[in-house]
Amino acid sequence: MVIAIGFEGSANKLGIGIIQDGVVLSNPRHTYITPPGEGFLPRDTAKHHREHALDILQAALQEAKITPEQIDVVCYTKGPGMGAPLISTAVVARTVAQLWKKPIVAVNHCIGHIEMGRLITGAVNPTVLYVSGGNTQVISYSEKRYRIFGETIDIAVGNCLDRFARVLKLSNDPSPGYNIEQLAKKGEKFLELPYAVKGMDVSFSGLLSFIEERAPVLIKKGEYTPADLCMSLQETIFAMLVEITERAMAHCCSQEVLIVGGVGCNKHLQDMMRKMAEERDAVLYATDERFCIDNGAMIAQAGLEMFKCGMTSPLDDTFCTQRYRTDEVLVKWRD
Repeated sequence: MVIAIGFEGSANKLGIGIIQDGVVLSNPRHTYITPPGEGFLPRDTAKHHREHALDILQAALQEAKITPEQIDVVCYTKGPGMGAPLISTAVVARTVAQLWKKPIVAVNHCIGHIEMGRLITGAVNPTVLYVSGGNTQVISYSEKRYRIFGETIDIAVGNCLDRFARVLKLSNDPSPGYNIEQLAKKGEKFLELPYAVKGMDVSFSGLLSFIEERAPVLIKKGEYTPADLCMSLQETIFAMLVEITERAMAHCCSQEVLIVGGVGCNKHLQDMMRKMAEERDAVLYATDERFCIDNGAMIAQAGLEMFKCGMTSPLDDTFCTQRYRTDEVLVKWRD
């Protein structure tokens, strides 16, 4: 029975999770929340992670009811992500690994999401839509790699939602995307926005500039409410994502689709994807905020799979990188 502890801190959430052979023993996290209209800066986010790391570590151990001696491997997020928060979290993981005399595994953040999604939902070989604040990719597994079929060519979908939330001065608690989702439910009038699908890729920057520029005027004139604009934004960007996901499913002859990443919590995105999947006689797999949003257990799960295949990281190689492609990782643990 292998027990892995995972440290995740690539953005504004610090999470430490413990997994025992596919069973989540604990998964506490703490989110750095900024005032409405503001994003989170790398330096301040790293400071938040340093201040809460020991408390979250203690909570993870207590909730799991295990001691450091019982842990077999320490896992941490190598990247992608924001440099300063990644480093502050990796320092804790490296320190713990040396103090506890445990092997350490450097994990790709994106693969952590995928492996957690597969574990929780039971999806076998799905086409994956990975949507978060920093990433937007359509992925499928083939020949020991997670292959990227399509992705954003500029900003990520979560970043697009977050930046529009700043325009509307929506609260960042619990997250800007969640508050856009709730406001969008009250929307009634659709505003046509630029729809930018380019082959298998998507673009959100032009759409964001379009709505950022017009929103204050449209709201001031009373032509559209903030709810109308949130609804319009969601409908447009989610339609783009469903389109490229369906195209990848058709190419791979896939009958499963799995949504992972923080934006994957969005119920409306799940509903739109479910309708598409049903039309193809396929099945949608998705999770809730416990596992969609960045968490330590997903890093522990991916690291556990790597560890069982003999994939560990020499201490000298336990660095971080803001750019770490999903398809760079050799996936030894899958057939």
